[in-house]
Amino acid sequence: HDILITAESKGIPLVYEMARQHGENRYLIARKAAKLYMKNVFSTEVTSITTENRQMLCIDQDDADFMRGKRVLIVDSTGESLKAVEKLVKQAGGNVVGKMAILAEGAAQDRPDILYLEKLPLFNPDGTIKQG
Repeated sequence: HDILITAESKGIPLVYEMARQHGENRYLIARKAAKLYMKNVFSTEVTSITTENRQMLCIDQDDADFMRGKRVLIVDSTGESLKAVEKLVKQAGGNVVGKMAILAEGAAQDRPDILYLEKLPLFNPDGTIKQG
């Protein structure tokens, strides 16, 4: 990879440490909302199994320009934001070369395109593990 990107906020410690260990000085963060410093914002909706309301992920033109034509590794905490970050990377002209998550929750466990460390079960309101 040339660049690491993650979604705000649980993936930030992991992407920071991965970049540090590889001697990379910059990594990108897809923000949950457009910030005042961002210009020409790219955004996409993200579906989360842990949040009821609609969420967005955003990058700006500077991040898009930095990513364009480069090999991008997407890092996520649980795998649910990967699709949204991948969409942003592609909109920016980056080439996704890998996707990884710390934990794979829900349907992310069955995706053959994600590397992950462990499965994270989903629970019913009564505390039992959801099946299927």
